[in-house]
Amino acid sequence: MTLFWVSTIVLTLMGCVLIALPLLKQKTNNDEALRDELNKAFYKDRLTELEEETAEGLVQNQDELIDDLKQSLLDDIPSEKKLEKTSMSPMSVLVPSVVLVVALSYGMYYKFGAADKVVHWQEVSSNLPELSKKLLSQNDEILTDDEMEDLTLALRTRLHYQPKDSTGWLLLGRIALANRDAGTSIDAMKRAYKIEPKNEDVQLGYAQALMLSDDETDQNEARLLLSRLIQNDYVDLRVFSLLAFDAFERQDYPGAVKYWSIMQQMIGSEDSRYEMLSRSIESAAKKMGGKMEMGKSVSVTLELDSAVQADPNSVLIVSVHSADGSPMPVAAARYPLGSFPRTVVLDDGNSMMQGRNLSSLETLMVRARLDSDGNVATRDGDWYGESQVVELGAPVSITIGQQY
Repeated sequence: MTLFWVSTIVLTLMGCVLIALPLLKQKTNNDEALRDELNKAFYKDRLTELEEETAEGLVQNQDELIDDLKQSLLDDIPSEKKLEKTSMSPMSVLVPSVVLVVALSYGMYYKFGAADKVVHWQEVSSNLPELSKKLLSQNDEILTDDEMEDLTLALRTRLHYQPKDSTGWLLLGRIALANRDAGTSIDAMKRAYKIEPKNEDVQLGYAQALMLSDDETDQNEARLLLSRLIQNDYVDLRVFSLLAFDAFERQDYPGAVKYWSIMQQMIGSEDSRYEMLSRSIESAAKKMGGKMEMGKSVSVTLELDSAVQADPNSVLIVSVHSADGSPMPVAAARYPLGSFPRTVVLDDGNSMMQGRNLSSLETLMVRARLDSDGNVATRDGDWYGESQVVELGAPVSITIGQQY
């Protein structure tokens, strides 16, 4: 802001200098010399004319006319007092002119320059960290419409100077999502995705923005992103929420029920959102013409015992078995080691035996193992854990802490 005012002062001074130069460097007033030269030339020309007219006999009293001519030249010379009265000091013109330039410059800016908006813009830009913190706060703080506009302005200003800030683009995209501005959201999320294509938050935000598009190509790209995210070692609840919403919109009601059921298993019945998900499942069931059986998947929460020394190159194998503990799994999935605790979900898509799906089990048990050599047939030195027998659809918790 200081630079702005300094620049205005410099420009105003330049204008004053342009006015002052002609006044301070004006040439000496030589009107008298010019008048005398002109009178002399006129006098000589008139004398020549009188001589010619006298020679032609047109003038009889040449001397009298010459005397009249001399008298008229004397009358054309101004008095000293008159010259003094008409002289003017340059400063008497310069000072009012400078005052007028300064007054007009700042007066016009005050009237038409939106100075208050510039000040507000500067204040909002400096307040960006606080507004961002409030937006991302977990304390249920809600930004007002004015604060959302301020945050958008501050973010756009920052991104103008820092276009490689993926977090800024992500935040701008989320604000546009909240305002249902699909165009701005997709553009902002796409920029963030180009900067950090492997960032899961960015992938999720970009998929969410693409879901708002009316273009089928954008929606297909969103589904591709979500399908990648669902393969990660930890799946954000919002991924399943988007998949369920998309399935419901496409009238894939079994798919919507599947994802909502997974969400229920992940959050547990104590969560306040559980009942809302139940209502969504019932709504999908009605669209299908009746009730549906629920709980056709298994949500498994995994933890590592503090004594476990996991090989960074090992992989996680989770398998679902019949309640009798049969070694042959009904369903299984393989994941990168990743971090713990974590939650994975298995369904019929993970079934191992043709004609026997996971959903056909009434009760089951789950085993988890850290395979260190990549060969599922060997177990020496592998860490493992297993659950108690549970009903299909009930959440499962396993602590990996035993070693073969």
